[in-house]
Amino acid sequence: MEAKRGTDGALPQYEGRPADHPLRCRLLKKYVRTFGPNVKVSPHSMRHAFASHLLTEGADLRAIQEMLGHKSLATTQKYTQVSIKQLIDVYDKTHPKA
Repeated sequence: MEAKRGTDGALPQYEGRPADHPLRCRLLKKYVRTFGPNVKVSPHSMRHAFASHLLTEGADLRAIQEMLGHKSLATTQKYTQVSIKQLIDVYDKTHPKA
């Protein structure tokens, strides 16, 4: 089962057909198994990790909104809560007077 990039550039295709949700889940699980039997990943968690990483590295929130296809910026802003929590955790661990 070999996936290739689709014509939309975002979702993989399999045998020339767009990969539907169940196929994307199977493909993802197949590749995640190489990291160990107890690693749990879903397309949603990969999407969330992707967006959070972009935000942490300084990507523009509107650009992330467009990449994820969110209609509302408020939906994308949920990812900022993760980043703020990470910032507070790092501050608490590293600041001498925290």
